[in-house]
Amino acid sequence: MITSKRVSLILLALAMVAMAVAHPLQLAAQAATPKSSSGRDSSGGVQWSVQVVQVDPGDVNLSPSFQIAIYESLLQELGKTKQFKQVLREGDRNATEVSDLLILKTTVQKYTAGSETRRAVTTVSGATKLTVRSQLCTRGGQVIVERTVDGNVRFLGSNLRATHNLARNVANTIKQSALPEPSLSVPAQGAQ
Repeated sequence: MITSKRVSLILLALAMVAMAVAHPLQLAAQAATPKSSSGRDSSGGVQWSVQVVQVDPGDVNLSPSFQIAIYESLLQELGKTKQFKQVLREGDRNATEVSDLLILKTTVQKYTAGSETRRAVTTVSGATKLTVRSQLCTRGGQVIVERTVDGNVRFLGSNLRATHNLARNVANTIKQSALPEPSLSVPAQGAQ
């Protein structure tokens, strides 16, 4: 027999899990926003902000759940890098007010559906693989960084784990790239 105290603890735990699942990006975005409102990084330079555009499936037959998972993972991983002053979603009205904004465009080039069962049985087959072309552009369309990035899950883990690995690789690639200094004199224009 379950006591009321035990039921209360179970409900509290479920509510905490539900909140963490429902609002992880809000928490990541808050953690990614620097304490200084001046927009300066730790070295004293001005930081870019980035707006992430919805993932383009290209010519690949990719399920909407994978597209959304890549998009959400990109937002989360870019926030973790602390390289950007703000990480914004596509369609965010606040983006028009941001003067130093870069736009991240991601197009899927290859996708190999894997099998969690086959991965669990053998380490030789069943890998889920994703390859994307990632472009970091200015509002005017000038490409600053363009890379082909892979993400996969070869051994244990769900197929959607490949989207997390891909987003982490894209974020690391951008972090390792030399971005130009943002210009404070660039007027804010409508995002493309």
